[in-house]
Amino acid sequence: MQAELEQQYVEYVRSRLTRLRRSAYLLCGDWHRADDIVQATLTAVYLNWKHASRVGNLDGYVHRALVRRYLDERRLLWSRVRLGEIPEHAATVAGADDHVGERDELAAALQALPKGQRAAIVLRHIEGLSVEETAHALGCSTSNVKSQCSRGLASLRARLSEWDAVGSGGRA
Repeated sequence: MQAELEQQYVEYVRSRLTRLRRSAYLLCGDWHRADDIVQATLTAVYLNWKHASRVGNLDGYVHRALVRRYLDERRLLWSRVRLGEIPEHAATVAGADDHVGERDELAAALQALPKGQRAAIVLRHIEGLSVEETAHALGCSTSNVKSQCSRGLASLRARLSEWDAVGSGGRA
């Protein structure tokens, strides 16, 4: 790879690494797997950087690669093997240090969603992609993104309100 292209890649990764890692965590619910997904995604992007750097929506391209890597990994049998309780990284979702309990409840609620709804919500509402960018990243129509987000948000609201009712002693 030419030095100029390599420098562009390095700058891109530096500016997006935290965001990609957070997205991967919200998709899979495990910091170790998230790191693996991000590493595999960035390796694939590096190998295709000459093409990727000319894409009109580079963030959408990389998020699509990230979601596909996550979905591909879930299809593999070895990904279901658990080695026991491994302490999680001390890393936290950016900006949520004051609300650790809420963040954990949201992460658990996201994990309970079907993978399509989870991916749509993470990309659309947490990463802030537009409906069109999310549709491109997921390889689906904009109407599919809207319906997945609508269903997913309704499920999240219901689950989180159940937890609020339990947390307040059943008084909602």
